[in-house]
Order: sequence, then structure tokens, then C-alpha cells
Amino acid sequence: MNKKILGVLALSFMFNHTLAHAAEVQQLPASKLSGGQPLMEAILNRKTIRDFSDQAIDNQTLSDILWSAWGISHGNKRTIPTSQNKQNLKVYVTKADGTWLYNAADNRLEQVSTQDLRALMAKQDFVKTAPITLIFTGTDAKNSPMHAGSAYQNVGLYCASKGLGNVVRGYLDREAVEKALNLPAEEKVIITQTIGWPKK
Repeated sequence: MNKKILGVLALSFMFNHTLAHAAEVQQLPASKLSGGQPLMEAILNRKTIRDFSDQAIDNQTLSDILWSAWGISHGNKRTIPTSQNKQNLKVYVTKADGTWLYNAADNRLEQVSTQDLRALMAKQDFVKTAPITLIFTGTDAKNSPMHAGSAYQNVGLYCASKGLGNVVRGYLDREAVEKALNLPAEEKVIITQTIGWPKK
């Protein structure tokens, strides 16, 4: 096979590889950084809900949820405090079209699995049909759980302000989820948070 043909094949591979990866990214709209309930009202209204409708969560709301959890606020800092500025938390979103890693810097979702992991985590049936579940992971056994707690509290307050329901869940097969996400050995699932619109 001559060099010209090899060159064409290499370019074709690179082009197709780029297209494949481009299809695995979902750009999110800019998060809305104003509005909502006053903080004290959101704290008052924050509660756990396990009975969700099947209404989808639009991309604007999803963007706002993720920014609340782990967005970038000012000076390259996160929307939550992190010990010694160790920004070692990751937030994944699992929904009907697969499972995605939140990239806060580019405000987008990057697909890590075509599998909808809601069923894998559904030792409780309501998780199977709730629109999204966030998966918090980290590499620091001491600090990452504290970071995850701050993140899901922010999300809980946002949900209260928006009229969404949410429930923080540790009842899942962590090893199975870690395998499905293809996590490195040092990265562990900490906790999950299922989110959706309450049934009326």
C-alpha cells in the first residue's frame, strides 16, 4: 500500500473519529445566574421527594442544576467550597440518552456511556423513570464526600426554588456503576441525587 493511500486512510480515520466524538458532546445553554426564590424561602421549601412525573427536564434547567452543583463562579473557583481548593469532584448525569460527564469549563456534557444507568441504580423503582440522576464521584476519601455534600445541598436548594423534586440516594450498586462508567481505580462513586418534577 503506497504512502498516498495510507495518507488518505489516516485522514479519513481522523475525520470520522472527530465526527464520532463531536456527536458525543451536548452543549448546554449559559446558566441563569439571577432570579428564583429568596435563600431563606428555598431553605424552608427544601425537601425530599420520591414521587416524580415523567416530564422531561429542559436543557436550561439542567444547565442551572449542574452549575449549582459544580459550576465555576469567580476566579476559577467552584460554586461550592473545596478543601485546599482540591477540585477533585466529578459530576455525571445519567438520563434516557446515556450517561454524561459535566464539563463546567466548557459548560457541556461529554458522553461517557450510551447506557442509561438509571435502571442499574434502581433498587428503588422511582429512579427508573425520573428524568435525571446525578452521580458524584471523587478520588479523595477524606474530602470528596464533603464536596459532594456541598454540591447536592446546592442542588437541593435550587430544586426547591425551581419547584423540582429531588432525593439524595446512597442505595445503589457502586461497583457496578463504577464499572459502567469505566472509572479508574482511585475514583469512587460517593452518592447520587435523583431529580424530577413532582407528580401533581
